[in-house]
Amino acid sequence: MKLHKLVFILFFSVFAIAASAQTANELRRKKEAIERDIEQLQKSLTKTANGKKLTLQQINVINTQIRLRQDKIGAINSEIKNLDNQISQNTNTVHTLQGQLGDLKKEYAGMIRFAQRNRNSYDKMMFIFAAKDFNQAYKRIKYLQQFSQYRKKQAGYIENTQQDLNGKIKVLDRTLREKSDLLKEQERERERLGKDKSQQSAVLNNLSKQERSFKQDIASKQRQRAQYDRMIRAAIQRAIEEARREEARKRAAEEARLAAEARAAAAKAKAENKPVPVAPPAAKTKTNSEALTATPESARLSEGFENNRGRLPWPVATGQITERFGMHKVDQATYTNDGIDITTSEGATVRAVFSGTVKLVQNYLGKNLVLISHGEYFTVYQNLKSVNVSVGSKVDTKDAIGTVANTEGSAVLNFQIRRVSTPLNPEAWISK
Repeated sequence: MKLHKLVFILFFSVFAIAASAQTANELRRKKEAIERDIEQLQKSLTKTANGKKLTLQQINVINTQIRLRQDKIGAINSEIKNLDNQISQNTNTVHTLQGQLGDLKKEYAGMIRFAQRNRNSYDKMMFIFAAKDFNQAYKRIKYLQQFSQYRKKQAGYIENTQQDLNGKIKVLDRTLREKSDLLKEQERERERLGKDKSQQSAVLNNLSKQERSFKQDIASKQRQRAQYDRMIRAAIQRAIEEARREEARKRAAEEARLAAEARAAAAKAKAENKPVPVAPPAAKTKTNSEALTATPESARLSEGFENNRGRLPWPVATGQITERFGMHKVDQATYTNDGIDITTSEGATVRAVFSGTVKLVQNYLGKNLVLISHGEYFTVYQNLKSVNVSVGSKVDTKDAIGTVANTEGSAVLNFQIRRVSTPLNPEAWISK
């Protein structure tokens, strides 16, 4: 029973440690990814900070850097909590093994004392010959043999338990050192976070000195975004009208066929002196969504896009979201972003996030915009330096469509998702 209990404890400990190791690896990968993002943002910030003029991109990068730093501290806290659980489990296992080892040694000492009292062959023979009958004598012989074997096994159990105990103590020591290192790293990250927040305060303090210039920049960006929005809506409207024209053509052909069948049926009924059949009602006008998904191909694209919500690939291989979807307020200036801004590496390739058809390629103020249709859904890729697709091109998921342009010293892609003309939050659609 004690052996079974020991095996169960060791099995449970191994299982728990394996699960903790998996969690620790995930946390370590997350922390390393955050650190890479912070380094890339720091490079971008160094470029933008060289200019004397304060920019919105500079403020966004600092804010994102602070958010990532807080995420990293959170990951470190989770690592420490995970190590605390491992330390607790290993400590309990060590105490259990120490108790089991003590019990095994005590039992083994008892067997040694018994063996000492019956160490010569004469005593063993007397023990056997003292049996009442042959059957009992045979059992005593088997008992002596089994006792000898069990004593050897018991010695092996003691040795194995001692090895397990030494191994657990080493693991416990290593875990304690890892926790100490993490606590030091946590303290360093808190110091860096403090510096980032001080930098943020200095930038916002500088903002008040450049308030007029900054508001002018925001107003200029709003005008540019409004122009882009008009281009996007116009292109989507053209796509809707194109779908409606195709639908009207098919409907007219279908109505002509039904009218011919109705005339033939009426003539036959009149000849046979039967009631003339009533013509079917005209088809109802479809909504914009229904028009965009009228064909089997567009319906499959739309359904496939919707089924991949939360799993779409990013439009760039690496990057950080430095401006989120929706309304933003910086000091006294407010503006709306219909998508997300992703800061990435200079010259990064922009990729289609799903299969579709290019509906718009437009250059405005030296920067390019690409609009791709996926049934009733549309994706927008804005602020491209170069484009390698054209209107009507078919693209597949992750196909390259261009490269990101630099804005205020940073490579920033504005990415949007729309259902017909309604902007949706891309963070809910792309993979985490």
